Amino acid sequence: MDIQLKRGMLDICVLSALLREDSYGYKIIKDLQPYVEISESTLYPILRRLEGAGALNVYSAEHNGRLRKYYAITETGRERIREFLEEWKGMLAIYEYIKGEMNENE
Repeated sequence: MDIQLKRGMLDICVLSALLREDSYGYKIIKDLQPYVEISESTLYPILRRLEGAGALNVYSAEHNGRLRKYYAITETGRERIREFLEEWKGMLAIYEYIKGEMNENE
């Protein structure tokens, strides 16, 4: 898969993991595990990039006597998901065309 396409997909996956509730790094990785493989070394740069773009807010809260960094999706992040879903419709149409041509010519 093209690295830019994969990067964009991971961004959307991370944002989607935050739609239900605010979360922290380890839990985001666990929530995404059934769908996409993502490591800490991949996740944290994504979180920083999304925060810089205004798609996430970050705050700290105490958990078991330690501060834990939590991430919350913003309206900008929700809008990025909406845009992705609209763009994906076009990608699906292209996929179906290519798949149909392959099936007809095999």
